[in-house]
Amino acid sequence: MEITEHIASLSEEGRLLAAAAEQAGPGASVPTCPGWQIRHLLRHTGMVHRWAAGFVTEGHTTPHPDGGEPALDGDELLDWFRAGHHHLVRSLEKAPADLECWTFLPAPSPLAFWSRRQLNETTVHRVDAESALGGPLTTVDADRAVDGIDELLTGFHARPRSRVRSTTPRTLRVRAVDTDAVWTVRISDEPPRAVRTPAAGGGDGDGSPGPAGGERVDCELSGTAEGLYLTLWNRLPLAAVTLRGDRAVARLWTDNSAVTW
Repeated sequence: MEITEHIASLSEEGRLLAAAAEQAGPGASVPTCPGWQIRHLLRHTGMVHRWAAGFVTEGHTTPHPDGGEPALDGDELLDWFRAGHHHLVRSLEKAPADLECWTFLPAPSPLAFWSRRQLNETTVHRVDAESALGGPLTTVDADRAVDGIDELLTGFHARPRSRVRSTTPRTLRVRAVDTDAVWTVRISDEPPRAVRTPAAGGGDGDGSPGPAGGERVDCELSGTAEGLYLTLWNRLPLAAVTLRGDRAVARLWTDNSAVTW
């Protein structure tokens, strides 16, 4: 995806998040974030938006603390969230292509990093807000979903702080059936190593994960790119995708993959 596409999608995702939050009300429970209400979701996401915008507008080249979450509620909180989201979008739109600032995952440029990171941040939390309504979720198209899976598998969980570990080496395959994207994730007592390859072959017809590029794996998760994106980000249950092989490997992911900064 292009930077302009990330920013345009970020603008829409923030609008959808605010609309769902307004409809649900500040005291509504957020099923995808146990213990959170809509007010907690807005405070957190609004804080992240302002924190990210600070790197873009002020050019911090080292980690910089966030401004904390406000004690606002109700309409004031919604207004605060919308203002911060608008400021983030405008900051990214106006930023120079050669922007220099701190980032924490590999990316072609700082501007590409922050546009992509805030799009995925906002998309996942938009899903949280819509989950509080109990109805259908707004669709994430396949290209965006693949991009979000890439960020999660090859970015976040390549970092030393990933808790997805196993003393016995295991291999997980992730296959997006509506695209040509396949990821092979090697899990060990080190940070997971994920490699994306074009789709190649399927299972062996006996319910077991077949070889991809000649390699047999312990477990395969397959489904639409959107279904995998939301499942791997722990916004949908494992039942939302097809699982073949050792379920314990999939549980190793879902039980330990919550992202921390």
